[in-house]
Amino acid sequence: MNSKQLAKEIRKKAVEMVYHANASHIGGALSMTDILAVLYTDILKFDAENPKNPDRDRFILSKGHCCTGLYAVLAIKGFFPVEELKEYGKDGSRLTSHISHHVPGIEISAGSLGHGFPIACGLSIAAKRKSQNHKIYCLMGDGEMDEGSNWEAFLFGAHHHLDNLCVIIDYNKLQGLGNTNDVLNLEPLKMKLSAFNWECLEIDGHDHNEIKNAFLHFLKNPKPTVIIANTIKGKGVNFMENQLLWHYRSPKIDELNEAITEIEMIL
Repeated sequence: MNSKQLAKEIRKKAVEMVYHANASHIGGALSMTDILAVLYTDILKFDAENPKNPDRDRFILSKGHCCTGLYAVLAIKGFFPVEELKEYGKDGSRLTSHISHHVPGIEISAGSLGHGFPIACGLSIAAKRKSQNHKIYCLMGDGEMDEGSNWEAFLFGAHHHLDNLCVIIDYNKLQGLGNTNDVLNLEPLKMKLSAFNWECLEIDGHDHNEIKNAFLHFLKNPKPTVIIANTIKGKGVNFMENQLLWHYRSPKIDELNEAITEIEMIL
């Protein structure tokens, strides 16, 4: 399965999970799907049969409320049975509505925004001090950039030369209360991050070649890297795209069927 095929399967599973659980955050799960697909197809070192392999790369999903996308890719890649996705959001399920470290393949529980990236910095400096060669990847939301803890972490990462750390910002430009730059303006984002002395790349977050090339650049770069991935909230489902409504709303049965039909048509 190549990355585009994987992305299609992630999108289908995520939409189905949100429908059956009457849950939310499908827009942000769909915007990050292509990033996850490239990471888990072409970039990350992992062992689904031994999720705690010490040589594995660490992936941190800081925007933990968009867990359906990550649960889907982990199940498809064999960390746990795909059938278990049907338990998402049910009482007693380990597939909780924010990611849980009790699920194989997930490093930390997340959902309180502003926590994942600082933790990733800690993992990065620990690896360097232990002379370990694995990489740390952290996927953040753009609304999450309103948190001061993240700007402290950018200062920390550059100061400690954390060249084993790659941060990806899912810049879909919508957050829970409105347009990201209306809530708290981030621009000029690339200039700000470059001024913090990070290698800053800006890409189309749905172009698999651009995503892959950005990660390959990180692997050769002597500075900590941040990738601004310009994305579309709800990507892949026309009536969800760029619609704030789908930050919180769950699809009805007719919307589920329409969404699956549209996803199946993605080339």
